[in-house]
Amino acid sequence: MAKATKKKDLPIILVTNDDGITAPGIINLVEAVKHLGKVVVVAPDKPQSGMGHAITIGQPLRLIPFDGFDGIEAYQCTGTPVDCVKLAVDKVLHRKPDLCVSGINHGANHSINVIYSGTMSAAMEAGIESIPSIGFSLLDYSIEADFSAARSYARKIVDKVLKSKIDKHCILNVNIPAVPEEHIKGIKICRQAYAKYEEDFVERNDPNGKKYFWLTGEFVNFDKGRDTDVWALKNNYVSVVPVQFDLTNYVLKTKLEKTWKF
Repeated sequence: MAKATKKKDLPIILVTNDDGITAPGIINLVEAVKHLGKVVVVAPDKPQSGMGHAITIGQPLRLIPFDGFDGIEAYQCTGTPVDCVKLAVDKVLHRKPDLCVSGINHGANHSINVIYSGTMSAAMEAGIESIPSIGFSLLDYSIEADFSAARSYARKIVDKVLKSKIDKHCILNVNIPAVPEEHIKGIKICRQAYAKYEEDFVERNDPNGKKYFWLTGEFVNFDKGRDTDVWALKNNYVSVVPVQFDLTNYVLKTKLEKTWKF
C-alpha cells in the first residue's frame, strides 16, 4: 500500500489594520481570508489612522488576547499598526507569516495617502521583513459602510497572491470603490497618482478661550493619466498599486552622479 502523502501545511495569514480590532473593516477582512489559510489577528486596541510608520518608544507595549473572531487566534495591541506587525512576528507567531493583510480601511488610501496611512505602513513593515503584504481600503468612511464588494475582491486577490510565486518584498496597495459589486468593472494594475490635500488649519477657541487649530483640506488630483489609482477608482475599477519602501530616486541619482563634481 502506498504511503499517504503528507498534507501541505496551510499558509499563515497575519491580519492587522489601523482602525482598531473591533472595526467592521477588519471583521470583513478576516471573513474574506479565513478559509484561505491559518489566520492570526494582531491589531491595535484603538483607532490609529494617520499614524504612518510610527513605532512606540519609551512606553510599554501590551498584547491582550481578544475573543472576537469565532475561534481565530487574535490579540489587541496597545501600539501602532507597525508595532502590531513587529510583535506578531516576534512574540505571537515566532516566525514570518506567509502573507500579511492590512485593513479593510475605512476610507481611501490612494495617491499620497499611502505616505500617511497606518494601514499601508503595517503592510510596508511586513514587506521590510520579507513578508508579502497587501493593504486593503474601501472608499467609504462610514461605520455603516457596505463591505460586501471589498470582501469579495479581497478574497480574490489574496487567493491569487497565495497561488502565485510572488516576491517576498511584494507590497500591494488595493483600493475598492464604494459601489455595489455589480457596478465594479474589474481590477486595474495602476501607478500612484500625483495628488495631494490642499490643507488649511482653521483657527478656533476652546471653551476656556484658548486658541487651537483644526486641520481641514480639499483633495486635489494633479494627475490626468488614465493609468492611475485615482482614475481607476473614479471609473469604478479596483485599483492595485505595487509599492516599495526603497525611496531612492534612481533617475535623479544617475543625473547627480554625472553633474555634481566637487
